[in-house]
Amino acid sequence: MATSAACVRISSFHYNNNNFSKLCFFRTLDNSSSMLERLLCSSSLHHFLSHKTKLSSLPRNYLYPFRRPLAVISHRPIHPYKVVAMAERTPASTSHSRNKHTNRLAAEHSPYLLQHAHNPVDWFAWGEEAFAEARKRDVPIFLSIGYSTCHWCHVMEVESFEDEGVAKLLNDWFVSIKVDREERPDVDKVYMTYVQALYGGGGWPLSVFLSPDLKPLMGGTYFPPEDKYGRPGFKTILRKVKDAWDKKRDMLAQSGAFAIEQLSEALSASASSNKLPDELPQNALRLCAEQLSKSYDSRFGGFGSAPKFPRPVEIQMMLYHSKKLEDTGKSGEASEGQKMVLFTLQCMAKGGIHDHVGGGFHRYSVDERWHVPHFEKMLYDQGQLANVYLDAFSLTKDVFYSYICRDILDYLRRDMIGPGGEIFSAEDADSAETEGATRKKEGAFYVWTSKEVEDILGEHAILFKEHYYLKPTGNCDLSRMSDPHNEFKGKNVLIELNDSSASASKLGMPLEKYLNILGECRRKLFDVRSKRPRPHLDDKVIVSWNGLVISSFARASKILKSEAESAIFNFPVVGSDRKEYTEVAESAASFIRRHLYDEQTHRLQHSFRNGPSKAPGFLDDYAFLISGLLDLYEFGSGTKWLVWAIELQNTQDELFLDREGGGYFNTTGEDPSVLLRVKEDHDGAEPSGNSVSVINLVRLASIVAGSKSDYYRQNAEHSLAVFETRLKDMAMAVPLMCCAADMLSVPSRKHVVLVGHKSSVDFENMLAAAHASYDLNKTVIHIDPADTEEMDFWEEHNSNNASMARNNFSADKVVALVCQNFSCSPPVTDPISLENLLLEKPSSTA
Repeated sequence: MATSAACVRISSFHYNNNNFSKLCFFRTLDNSSSMLERLLCSSSLHHFLSHKTKLSSLPRNYLYPFRRPLAVISHRPIHPYKVVAMAERTPASTSHSRNKHTNRLAAEHSPYLLQHAHNPVDWFAWGEEAFAEARKRDVPIFLSIGYSTCHWCHVMEVESFEDEGVAKLLNDWFVSIKVDREERPDVDKVYMTYVQALYGGGGWPLSVFLSPDLKPLMGGTYFPPEDKYGRPGFKTILRKVKDAWDKKRDMLAQSGAFAIEQLSEALSASASSNKLPDELPQNALRLCAEQLSKSYDSRFGGFGSAPKFPRPVEIQMMLYHSKKLEDTGKSGEASEGQKMVLFTLQCMAKGGIHDHVGGGFHRYSVDERWHVPHFEKMLYDQGQLANVYLDAFSLTKDVFYSYICRDILDYLRRDMIGPGGEIFSAEDADSAETEGATRKKEGAFYVWTSKEVEDILGEHAILFKEHYYLKPTGNCDLSRMSDPHNEFKGKNVLIELNDSSASASKLGMPLEKYLNILGECRRKLFDVRSKRPRPHLDDKVIVSWNGLVISSFARASKILKSEAESAIFNFPVVGSDRKEYTEVAESAASFIRRHLYDEQTHRLQHSFRNGPSKAPGFLDDYAFLISGLLDLYEFGSGTKWLVWAIELQNTQDELFLDREGGGYFNTTGEDPSVLLRVKEDHDGAEPSGNSVSVINLVRLASIVAGSKSDYYRQNAEHSLAVFETRLKDMAMAVPLMCCAADMLSVPSRKHVVLVGHKSSVDFENMLAAAHASYDLNKTVIHIDPADTEEMDFWEEHNSNNASMARNNFSADKVVALVCQNFSCSPPVTDPISLENLLLEKPSSTA
């Protein structure tokens, strides 16, 4: 029986109130408490919070991914726990009841909700209809939250939600609501926060019981259908919640209300001043780098131990910090930090977490060697990873890193872009091994037997198998954590353990020929793999994730101009023209504007599938999209994107900014069914909306002038002040915010101003030169004085730029000026001179 990739998420909760432990309301019950109360107080989830649990002794599928720390203002930490959710593996399958049942979810657009549309459970979508039904029947709500590519969500569906007996208990005793956490992250945040606060961790599927007024009563994650391993089964949970609701309702309701009250207080703190202490930004940056360095794995790369997640914000922070050290003459320290990052990026790219055959990266690796992954692919990973590989290329000019960036972007272009330019959100980990199979296995689409490879590759099979460590018995044996129960026996996950140059030399073969053979082998495997049943594609379009990818495509269009003309790339890179990357970015942005933006109200919707979702845009949607639009402009597209970014920032401030307390809430507060309004700071798998917003404000303040520029900077300063304690005490939890704080503290940001006709080849070359060197404290502005609309924009927003453009315009060349500390360099007109100018160390006054 096959099993899933798995891991443990480490989570720590921080809070302001010493009485917060009262959230564990089970402890207030007397000794005559019911079985449910005893269960919740000790023997259920708390049994699995013990540090004594030996993870290596558990089947791989018994560990659920719980690595999503809360983002709050921290004062006293509850110590992190390793949360283990044990379950007997039942692979995800197509519904056995598909022809017997249809429920309300059949009318929804979300792929995840539609996956449950034929369960015997009488599911409701989140909304007033469900809440009214619970009030009318006077029964609790069972809330189940997941997403369409979530492996353990599939497992719980097969085991419990397709079971007629379980469905009867749910239908008789509860109102059951199903939520797609990608469609309603605001709802997920409320109840995930509650579960993490109580148990030290959380994950998906999230299972929470609510009162009819939506206050949480108890919660957990995955539950097996029957009692086993000392863990209560889902049927037991349902019976005991029903019993507690009938007998202890008042206590449950009071505890739920108290929980929400305390969480609301903890998660919406206000700043005590309007800005950070002067020394804090540099101290936070240094502290974060030190904390990450202590967790660095010098053998296999990465920060922390298995399971290993590609947390791009950590890499961004380490690269930024290294650049700061280098600029201040501390080249030795800078080199050490940079080496950690580059080695990590190399190990990830060579590991099985990277899809060598089709491009892109899987979600995480279950072992310390980046080898055996959890095979789902998420859009937010692709966008961020493409950017950090671009940054590594900018620093090193090593085409190894640009190749990986191209590999990611070409995967997205081939498999993840819709007909309107929209970019889809995810691909599942599970798929059928053969056409027509009713059950799915994790990784089935991606793994290979040795014989398959031999049959496909023929004479080159030995070379390929040696390079990617393929073996007849399977290769998931590099770590005891990779496959402790032989789920992938006889299967191979491609991993590069040998250096290409050394291998080519050993064979007496030119390196170029060796790489060509590997590329052609990958193409052949790709062609065969394309005939396999594909993993489920979640074709939902999420604004925030599209924003991340718009950024990476826009940046790649210019940064990759620095590749050597002789550079040759092999499959799965297909040699994209860099201009096509700009087209992808602009098409994605245009799709969002057409389908998810109201031109009258200037508001966004959160997602799209067969039409816009009901959910409004959240903070992340605005912040990530604004960031992508700023990159779209700075890397060569028109000022219309800059105009839209400013419009969106105005709307973001109107909807989410706490003008008195500082910082941005993650929701508008207009939906009464969302009980918590959170100011998020944690930079995790995705950066926090507040971190990205501060960087956006710094960038906008450097583009516009006058009172508007001052307004942006003041909002950035006030926002950071909300998270002062976090930056002081737990910098490692907010790596991108550390960068944001330092960016804001830079006395004078560097400006590169290009003046000339934008249709010329010279302009393209000069723009690429402006972006050739790595420097996040740089703003690139390009102006064509012959464009009336463009000049009108600059006259309105920054007349100095308009004057500079008029005074330096030449009909037959592109002029560049580098300005800092209230002065500009003499104009230059060729790319090499501009690159050299930008490589000069900043002056002591900068």
